[in-house]
Parts: sequence; C-alpha cells; structure tokens
Amino acid sequence: MVTTVGLPVKGMTCGACSAKVGRGLSELDGVDSATVNLVTERATVVFDPATLDVEALRRAVSDLGYRAPVSVEREVDAEPVGGDAPAYEASTRTLLIAFSLTVPVALLSMISALQFAGWEWVVGVLATPVVWGSGMDFHRVTFRNLRHRTTTMDTLVTLGTTAAWAWSVWALVGDSGHVYFETAAVIVTLILLGRWLEGRARHRSGDAIRALAGLSVQDATLEDGSTVPVGEIQVGMRLLVRPGDQVPVDGRVVDGMSTVDESMLTGEPVPVGVDEGDEVWVKVLSFDGRGKVRLSMKVVEQDSGEEIKREEESEE
Repeated sequence: MVTTVGLPVKGMTCGACSAKVGRGLSELDGVDSATVNLVTERATVVFDPATLDVEALRRAVSDLGYRAPVSVEREVDAEPVGGDAPAYEASTRTLLIAFSLTVPVALLSMISALQFAGWEWVVGVLATPVVWGSGMDFHRVTFRNLRHRTTTMDTLVTLGTTAAWAWSVWALVGDSGHVYFETAAVIVTLILLGRWLEGRARHRSGDAIRALAGLSVQDATLEDGSTVPVGEIQVGMRLLVRPGDQVPVDGRVVDGMSTVDESMLTGEPVPVGVDEGDEVWVKVLSFDGRGKVRLSMKVVEQDSGEEIKREEESEE
C-alpha cells in the first residue's frame, strides 16, 4: 500500500534544481513517483512505507545538496503557496545593500567624466562586499553542488563574477590592465533583483490565497436555525441556505427553487436557476430576489468506495 506525502525542499534556485531533486527521489527503491514544484518548494512523493520511511526521503534530499528542514505534511495542499516572510525581508535588505554599492561602481566605471586618480581602488572596495557578501548565497550553493558533482545556474554566476573580480584585483595590484569590478557587481545585483521579484510575487500570491481561504464556508445553518461547523455535517442533516449564503456542501435540491452563481466553477457570469433535482456545489453563491429560500439537498460523495448521503430541504 502506497502513501503520499508533501516534503518541503529548501535551497532550490532554478528548474534544474527541482528536476534534480525529482530524479533523485524517483530513483529510490519504494518510490512510485516524485514531482517537485520550484515555486512552492515542495516535493510530492508517492512511496511504499514498507520499503522506506520519511527520514530516508529527507536524507535523500540532503544527499542531493538541498534541505528538508521541517516535518512532512500528509495533506499535500495543507500549506498554501507563499514565500517565507523573514526570508523575503532578508532578501530585500540584501538587494538594497547590493544596489547602493553597485550604482556608484557602475557610474565610476562607465562614465569617464566621473573618474579621478585612484578610482579603480574605490570601485574595488565597493564591489568586493557585493560579490562576496551579497552574492555569498550563489557561491555557497555552487560549492555545495560541486561536492555532489553537479552544476546549476549558481555555478555560472560564481564562475562569471569570480573571474571578473579576480582579474580586476590582479590588474589593480599589478597595474597591468582594465578592471571589471562593475561587471561582477552588476551581475550579482541583477540576479538578486530577479530573485527578489520572484519572492515578492510568491509572497503576494500567498497572501491572496490565504485571503481566499478565509472566504470559504466555515459553518452551516441547520433547518432549526442553529449552526454547525462544516466538518461536523453528518448524514441526514437538513441544512438551510439563505439568499447571499454560500452552499456549504455539494448537494441536490429536493424541493423548492432558487438561483445560484456558478461563475467560480464554469466561468459563466449569468446566474443559473436550480429546481428540484438539480445539483448545487460547495462555495456556490445562492441568491434569489423573490425572498427567502431554504434549500434541502441530498449529497452523494465518494469516500473509499462508500457513498455518503446528506439531505437539505428547500422551502419558500
């Protein structure tokens, strides 16, 4: 018997990273399939718990050069999309520091009117913390991947910036050529900007998803007017859906009529009339300008092959 887990994976920076983790997990004995989402930083793994356990999956991720720092969630979609707020704030600070140092480096290096005696030393001093401070995450990932004999986009960043910086230091000390400190600093800053924009988009999407989750139906109204949490709805309960309320469960109208907004499911903006025998779906908005309507539905769901039925009644 197989089981599915959602495994958080940290340290991925590009599509090659997620593909590498997916291949590594898929090659383990007992793993049926493994898919990795770079945006959500999660791996969905279908495996046989009799062959290997969750700790083996975490060790496999670590052996590939990445981290699985938190416990596994069996509910794969339990964690909404969204960036880590502290990490996002740290990336913002790193970008601001890199940008403030890179701007004068680029201006002094590319505008001859601003250059003065010894300007090369100034740009060297300003560019060094950008390359080896702000860009340290790139180098750290590169060295970690080299230990595992793999390369990623970070490897290219490290090679390019290190070559430009090292040559510039050699030329500056030996007074034997042009310096390229601005190249190294600009590369690091632009890539940091790209990752910051990605992190901001992820952070905002997480906020939007959490806001949408907050709009979901939490309680259902029983026929007698009392309320019950949606998770506690039992077979045979009669539920009341008033105009303007969301339908709390999938169901079928057994009496009465109303109109519902199914645009979130079908994309059609025109309200749909429902009558006896028609199906309605969870989160669909119920409204009717003619007055109060009570819906009573019979819901049929599939759960491990067993049919579950719920009832709801509709009266005008």
